[in-house]
Amino acid sequence: MEQNLNSFKKTHKIWSKIVEETQTIKKKEPLLNSFLNKKINEHNSFHDCLSHLIADNLNSNFLSYNELRKITDFALDNENEIVVSCIEDVLANFDRDPACTHFVNPFLYYKGFQALQCYRIAHFYSRKGQVDLAFFIQMLVSNKFSVDIHPSASIGKGILMDHAHGIVIGETAKVGNNVSLLHSVTLGGTGKEEGDRHPKIGNGVLLGAGAKVLGNITIGNCAKIASGSVVLIDVPDRKTVAGIPAKIVGDVPNEILPSKSMDHKLNNNGN
Repeated sequence: MEQNLNSFKKTHKIWSKIVEETQTIKKKEPLLNSFLNKKINEHNSFHDCLSHLIADNLNSNFLSYNELRKITDFALDNENEIVVSCIEDVLANFDRDPACTHFVNPFLYYKGFQALQCYRIAHFYSRKGQVDLAFFIQMLVSNKFSVDIHPSASIGKGILMDHAHGIVIGETAKVGNNVSLLHSVTLGGTGKEEGDRHPKIGNGVLLGAGAKVLGNITIGNCAKIASGSVVLIDVPDRKTVAGIPAKIVGDVPNEILPSKSMDHKLNNNGN
């Protein structure tokens, strides 16, 4: 009960900030009033705004907006963790991306955040057994955002997908909480193997731009994967790896959470 109350308070606080920020933007940029009204001000709650965001992004010639709203509303009404995860994703963007100066920015402009919220709906229906609907959502997201996340993949909360273009996450991949992924990250397989064949990413991990993590391997908590690396073997907790194939090149201090520090240095000597 206490956890639900805290979650409600956090959601209400973030929603109030989003509405307040939107009013400020409207005063500065009146040309955006129609856009801002549709995205934010026409909605009376965070839940309603999120449902609209997802349905609007999935709108196509195949399903109407009203049909999509029924799909998204049902998922949000029956899985409160989607809203909780979304709030943590908003905070992740605000805390870790210096370009994100307002809580409303992910809702308005960031395709990584928006693609992730659409994935969360697809994942709900995948677990519910409506696999083809989940695949349909995945297809629409991939076509629109160039972000391809299999609906069966498991992704935690507090996720930052910075820039996001070209991110690929495979069917049996698992991503922990408070993970940061930059553009062109691949969590993929190594060929035509079947079954459990994709990476398991621990909590607090930083995956640099273009990193390729391949196969059913484990990336330990608070590890750091350098940009452009190809990782083919397990990475222990709090290790930095780099190269093709990636090798351990440094340690991550205990007080550092790489996904939040967003520090891409390979070691503690400033290199």
